[in-house]
Amino acid sequence: MNPSVRWGVGMGVVALAQLLPVERVNPPVESEVPTTAEARGLLVRACFDCHSNEVVWPWYSRVAPVSWLVAKDVREGRDELNFSTWLSYDAKKQRKLLKETLEEVDQAEMPLGLYLLAHPEARLAAADRDLLQRWVDERLAALDAAP
Repeated sequence: MNPSVRWGVGMGVVALAQLLPVERVNPPVESEVPTTAEARGLLVRACFDCHSNEVVWPWYSRVAPVSWLVAKDVREGRDELNFSTWLSYDAKKQRKLLKETLEEVDQAEMPLGLYLLAHPEARLAAADRDLLQRWVDERLAALDAAP
C-alpha cells in the first residue's frame, strides 16, 4: 500500500473515531471535603480533574482517541476517590483514602505522569506535599475525635 493510501486510511479511521460517544459529565457535587482554603486550592489544582465532580474537561478530551483515555482516567479516578462525594464515605473509608492519598503522593504515583505532561501546574513541590501531610493529619485527628 502506498504512503498516500495509508495516510488516507489513517485519517479516515481517526475521523470515524470521532463519532464514538465519550461521556464527559460532571454530576452534582454531593458534599464538600472538609479542608482549609489553602488545602482545597492544592486539591483542585492537583487532584480534582480526576477525583471530583468538578472536572475541567480540556479541549483534547473531545478528540479521539485521547478522549477515551481521559474519560477512562476520570471514571477510574472517581471510582477510587471522589472528593465531591466525600461525606458518603464512612469514617473508616475516609481514613483509608487519606492514608492512601499520602502514600501515592509520596511514591510519586499521583498525580499521574501523563496528566502532568499536559498540566505541569499540578506537579507537587515539597511545600505542597507538606501542606497535604498537614491536611491529612488534621482530617485524621478530626475523625479520631468524632464520637
